[in-house]
Order: sequence, then structure tokens, then C-alpha cells
Amino acid sequence: MRRKLYIGIMLGAILFLMIAFHSIQKTSIILFTLTPSMIQVKNQTLPVLESRQVQLCSCKSCIADKGASEWFAQHFDHQQQPYFTGREKDIDPESLKWWLSLQASSGTLKEVSEKMFKVISSPPMVETPKQNQCRKCAVVGNSGNLLGSKYGALIDSHSTVIRMNKAVIRGYEQDVGNQTTHHFMYPESAIDLSSGVRLVLLPFKLLDMEWLSSALSTGEIKLTYTRVKRLVQADKYKVIVVNPAFFKYVHDKWTEHHGRYPSTGIIALIFALHICDEVSVFGYGADKYGNWHHYWENNRNAGAFRKTGVHDADYETEVIKKLYADGKIKLFR
Repeated sequence: MRRKLYIGIMLGAILFLMIAFHSIQKTSIILFTLTPSMIQVKNQTLPVLESRQVQLCSCKSCIADKGASEWFAQHFDHQQQPYFTGREKDIDPESLKWWLSLQASSGTLKEVSEKMFKVISSPPMVETPKQNQCRKCAVVGNSGNLLGSKYGALIDSHSTVIRMNKAVIRGYEQDVGNQTTHHFMYPESAIDLSSGVRLVLLPFKLLDMEWLSSALSTGEIKLTYTRVKRLVQADKYKVIVVNPAFFKYVHDKWTEHHGRYPSTGIIALIFALHICDEVSVFGYGADKYGNWHHYWENNRNAGAFRKTGVHDADYETEVIKKLYADGKIKLFR
């Protein structure tokens, strides 16, 4: 009797294990045949949210990725063309009218640009983000807050390093680095550039484009509203001219008409948002004492640099803080 009971218990246990194993096997098959976008429940196909958002580049986060804040989406226009190519479609009539009104100009954009592009080459194509590429850019301003920062090595670790105006490097390498790939300037802030550096002209007037043609060839223009550098040492085959329509876009969308027109610093930063996948910002704003000055100068006047009457540095600073809060830039104080 006991033997029959023992055999019955064993058979029951074996049957239970077989049923359990069959259930696990069936569940596994169901789990591994589900697609990420649908699930079958009682013969009905229901949508399921994707578990992972596809990134547009290989950085940890990409500027162009979806999921940006409403504020950023309202300001950033990926269709904006940062480079001027000389084609009529580069700049719309409204933007051209606004740009020509900034400073007195003579001549036409068409004739001036045709002459300019006989001296310089056409700009490179603006690349769209790629999943196998991470374009890391450092935008380096000229604030006195760079002094003692020891950011030099970090700045140089970026594949693209953007500087502007009269940025001094020699003697300050430990704080500001020594690599440059793009250098923003206009005639009144021009300096000679090292080999391989792209001169990025930020034109405030037609005469600035005429000066560029002259400074890279004949040197005939030596005066704008002040004396300017007649000849500039730069690779004329690596020159980029910022599109006047891009200038207007920054004024309309980003600084929102605060100030007469945007500063070189904010235009360079927004420019970087359009050509880079990840942007780190250095040397913007006041120093730790609240003074606004260039890191190579001894001037410690807290207000003179900020309140020029042309740019609204306080509002531009708020824009930069917002970009940082939204995770679109890394901001180094």
C-alpha cells in the first residue's frame, strides 16, 4: 500500500513539473516574439511605447535629439543655414533689409559677394548628425572668469574649438588652451590666424565683406569707422562667412530683440548649436567678483563692458543659463 502511495506521489510530482516546464517554455516564446511596438492581448493588437529613443549621434546626448523642452523647440530652427554661400536663397528680403540697416552700406550684396567668392572658397557643407559621430565643440569666450580656471587641457580635448575677436592665447594656455579650429572676427577685431584655423567672418555691414576680400588679397581697405588691419594672415580656402539671415534669426528667436543686435559671443554659441552635436561653453559672463572684462586685460570695471548700448549682455546671459538648464550646453564657470 505504501509502495503504491509513493509511486502515486512521484507520478503527481513528475506531472506537475511537466506542466510547469511547459508553461515557462510557452511564456518564453511569447516574450521573445513580441515586437517593441505592439503586444497581443486576447487577439487585439495594442501599441506599446518604445523603450528607448533613437539618438541622432553617438554622444551621450545630442542637441538635435527629440524630446527637447518646449522653450528650446520654439527657439531652435534646424533649417537655418549658418553659412553664407552667395546664393540669393541664402537670405530673404526681410532679413537683408534688417541687416543692411545695422550700419551704413553702399553697393549691393550680389556684387560684393561675387567679388568676395573670387577670393575665398565656397563654405563646407553643414553636416547632419550621424549615429557613428560625436562632434564635440568648445565655445571659448574672452571673460576674465577664465583666469585661474585651469580649463586649457579640457578645452583642447574638443574636436572643434571656437574662439572670437582678439582672443589672446600665448601666456594663458593653462587656462584657455592653445587649440583653435574656428575664429570669429570682423574687421575691427581682426587678428592673424595660425595655419589650419578657419576664419569665420561675422559681417555687420557690406563693407565687412569688402574688407575680407581686400584683407586676403590687395590690402586696399584700411579704414571702416576706425582704422582696421589691412592684411590678415589666414587660409583663404578655409574661410566661412556667417549668413546675414542667421544673424537675423539669432536676433529674432534667441535674443528676441533685446539690444540693437546680438553680440559676437551669442552668435558664435548659437552657430555652434547648429554645427555640433555637443557644446561646452567657457569664458562667458562676469568674473567671480562681478566684473566684466577680457582675461588678458587689467580692466576691472564692472559695468562698462556689459552696458555698451548695442548688446543686452544680461539677457544673453539668461539665454545661456536656460540652454544649460535644458541640458543643451555644458557651462563651465
